[in-house]
Amino acid sequence: MVRRIVVVGAGTAGMQTVLALRGGGYQGELRLVGAEPREPYDRPPLSKDVLLGKAEHSRFEVDYAELDVELLLGRRALAVDPARRTVRTAPGDGTGPELELEYDRLVLATGARPVSLPGQPASAHLLRTHDDAVALRAALRPGARVVIVGAGWIGAEAATVARQLGCAVTVVEAAATPLPGALPPEVGEPMRAWYAGAGVELRTGSGVSGFAAGAVLLADGSELAADVVLVGIGARPETGWLAGSGIALDERGAVAADDRLRTSADGVFAVGDCASFPSDRYRTRLTVHHWDNAMRGPEVAAANALGGDERYDPVPYFWSEQFGRMVQYAGQHRPGDELLWRGDPGGPGWSALWLRGDVPVALLAVDRPRDLAQGRRLVERATPVDRVRAADPAVPLKEAVGG
Repeated sequence: MVRRIVVVGAGTAGMQTVLALRGGGYQGELRLVGAEPREPYDRPPLSKDVLLGKAEHSRFEVDYAELDVELLLGRRALAVDPARRTVRTAPGDGTGPELELEYDRLVLATGARPVSLPGQPASAHLLRTHDDAVALRAALRPGARVVIVGAGWIGAEAATVARQLGCAVTVVEAAATPLPGALPPEVGEPMRAWYAGAGVELRTGSGVSGFAAGAVLLADGSELAADVVLVGIGARPETGWLAGSGIALDERGAVAADDRLRTSADGVFAVGDCASFPSDRYRTRLTVHHWDNAMRGPEVAAANALGGDERYDPVPYFWSEQFGRMVQYAGQHRPGDELLWRGDPGGPGWSALWLRGDVPVALLAVDRPRDLAQGRRLVERATPVDRVRAADPAVPLKEAVGG
């Protein structure tokens, strides 16, 4: 019988796990452990409304007393012992006693940590937590010279906000085009014009070699004057604390869950940014660092922790608001997939559709929400399409279904 459940990680995935457990009828002891001292909050607004100063916080509106959830905040998870079914925690500030928590079921939801550059100074900013967003917001004063390292999703969103706040912004990207980790060059290249249109200098093919007082040093020997430096070059699963537990990790350091989100340890599940899972749909193991995964995975993990047998094989989805555009992506493409354009990528709204044979496997939509909604359903159902009609932006994707 399941009487004690511990959820480690109080971000979106951890919070949704708690809600799903109670929603699934679980009435036993439920503890939520969070490394930060503040109540659980949502992360997407950090690079948008919180950074702009339009919102002071993004806390979840949850009555924890009514849910009968014990919040253990400001506590770092130190180790897990699957044999004894215990988790060892300590105060995040290094003071106070350690606390050992017993569990019948354990859910790992510790998220990911930002990647830093070698020699990165303490004055450089990262953007992952509420405190990060507040510190960066205070630094983004009108006229400030801001250098953002990385033209990924975070870099583009931060550059958008910094320009809105009146800063002079330069984005440095080691790869040749924006969004190199997410999109092929032919799709990322049209986005270069967005930076110029917003008054942002984008320097691609420019690696950072180091830092100096008030400057970022580039590998080509040039220097960029900087009052504010933000590093946004990706994130790694927060799983170092699992060393010695015997819980299997994949080659990237994520918890290697199965298609039920079970880990290699009995009674232990993993969700969100810290986990990877096998996808039959895409015939590979996926690690998805996006909000939608943190929302959907907990439903499956919670159901299975309570005795269910549900599979998890979603179509990944994410969105980004940058330079006045809504960018949405659903699916998973890979080299060799056929690319169809729907509309002019230099125009105000367009989409890119990836096909494997006649079947859509991924869709990127820029200010075309209907394409995203209809294309996502085609991807989910593996519905073949007619290429000619699918490439015509005037034809709704739901009417491009092949014979």
